[in-house]
Amino acid sequence: MVKAIGFIAAAMMLAASCTARQGGPRPAGHTAGQTAGGNKVLVAYFSCTGTTETAAKAVAEATGGTLYRIRPAKDYTAADLDWRDKSSRSSVEMADPASRPALADSSAAVGQYDVVFLGYPVWWDQCPRIVYTFMEAYDFDGKRVVPFATSGGSTIANSVGELKRLYGQGITWGDGRLLNSGADDARKWAASVVAGGKQ
Repeated sequence: MVKAIGFIAAAMMLAASCTARQGGPRPAGHTAGQTAGGNKVLVAYFSCTGTTETAAKAVAEATGGTLYRIRPAKDYTAADLDWRDKSSRSSVEMADPASRPALADSSAAVGQYDVVFLGYPVWWDQCPRIVYTFMEAYDFDGKRVVPFATSGGSTIANSVGELKRLYGQGITWGDGRLLNSGADDARKWAASVVAGGKQ
């Protein structure tokens, strides 16, 4: 019995060791490590319903990057996200180009990273305003920023164009990609980006 328990314990320790060595997303605050292509990767994303979060996790898994969720100081409710209601929180924010919703924290440690994957849902053919708040909260000078998005009907083109127009100086922007085709597609795309392939 003692031998059996010892064997089980050893097997569990080995499994834990193997898991620790495997690539995968690291939580925000983790010291940035070298990833594919020798770059340090941050996967920063904003997600309200979980759709963009699923894509972001797949990107982090493929790159070994640190996962960071862009969180608003005040969470969005279902009523806040009702695009059909012109008085809803999201509608009011998106109608005002100067709107910059407050962030819950500023702990992304962007300065540690070489490549930042920036994920968001497309709202009104644009980035949610809180993504602009995030961009203005940190210094991205010299970084490579690669957008990705999820959307029910829009393309990513206009939102990326706005990001480049507002924050183009000092940043090497990737073309970005709409990731509506599942986690496998997201992983393949992200791996090709850090390896120097298409964006």
